[in-house]
Amino acid sequence: MAATKSAYWTSRSNEKFPLQDTAQVTATFSRRMRVRLSNGSSVQARIKGKRQRPVCGDEVFVEPIAGEAEWLITGIGARRNELTRPNRRGEAEVLAANIDQLCAVAAPTPKPDWFIIDRYLGAAELMGVRGIVIVNKTDLVRESDALSADVSEAATDYGRIGYTLVRSSASTGDGLEELVAVLGKGISIFVGQSGVGKSSLINLLLGDSSQRIGDLSDKNREGRHTTVNSVMLDLPGGGAVIDSPGVRDFAPALQSERDVNLGFVEIADAASGCRFADCKHMVEPGCAVRNAVEAGAISERRYESYRRLFILTSQLAERRSR
Repeated sequence: MAATKSAYWTSRSNEKFPLQDTAQVTATFSRRMRVRLSNGSSVQARIKGKRQRPVCGDEVFVEPIAGEAEWLITGIGARRNELTRPNRRGEAEVLAANIDQLCAVAAPTPKPDWFIIDRYLGAAELMGVRGIVIVNKTDLVRESDALSADVSEAATDYGRIGYTLVRSSASTGDGLEELVAVLGKGISIFVGQSGVGKSSLINLLLGDSSQRIGDLSDKNREGRHTTVNSVMLDLPGGGAVIDSPGVRDFAPALQSERDVNLGFVEIADAASGCRFADCKHMVEPGCAVRNAVEAGAISERRYESYRRLFILTSQLAERRSR
C-alpha cells in the first residue's frame, strides 16, 4: 500500500504546520507581511508575484517555503469590505479590509472639523460597518467655552442620529471602560485629524503591551529594521485595532451623488418623503429633507456637511467624465 503524503510540514523546531493554510494579515512592511496562521501562531510572509496587494485585515492563502522561515502568500480571500482613499492618480487605494467598526475621533483641540467626521461616517455607512464617534480630551471641555459647547452640540447630534458615542480622555483615563466594551466587538480602525489623540488612546488601551505605537518596527532578513506600514493590535480587553499612518487622517472619497445620500442616514431616511424621486435636497420644491432641517429634525450642521460633500462629489464626477 502506497504511503500517504503528509499534509503537514515540520519546521526546524519540530513544529507542525499545514502545507497550505489560511491566515490573517496582521502587519505590512511593503512587500512583506506578518500573518496569523489558523493555529494562532504568527509568521513572516512574502507575496507571490507583483499584482497581489494584501492589506491589514485580509484573509490570505499561504504555504511554507522549503528551507526558509518565511511563508509565501499565494492569494487573497474575498473581502467583506474595503477602506479606501484616492491615490495620486485618482484611483482607489485599499488601506485596510474586513473591519467591523470605524471610529472617528474628535476633540476640543485642535479645532474640530465636523465635515471630515461626517465624511468618515459616510464611508462607514457605505462599507456596511459600525460608525463610532469618540470625543477625546474631555478633560479640556469647559461649560463656559464656546468651542467646548460646539463639541457638546455636535456630540449630541451624533447620538440623536443613532451613532455610538464615547466621551474619553487619554490623559485622565475617563471613558476607558466604555471604550474597551465598544472596541471588544471586532476589528476597529481609528481615523481623525492629527492631534486629536488617536495614538494616545490606543496606547492607553494597550497598557503595558509591547505593541505600543511608536515602538513598532520589524527586522528583515539582513537585520535592518523596517517601518511598519500598517499593523493590527490585539487589545487586552478583546477586539483589535488596525493602526496605519495612511489611515489616521485620510479623507475618504465618496464616488457618486447616490453615495453621499446613503452616507447620511438621517437624510436618506427623510428622502422617502420628497416630492421627486431624484430630489437632490438642494433647491427642489417639496423636499422633505429641507423641511426636516427647518423643523429641527435634522441638524443644520449635518445638512451643511451634506451640501458641501454633494457639491464636491458632483464636481469631481464632472472632472472624471471630461
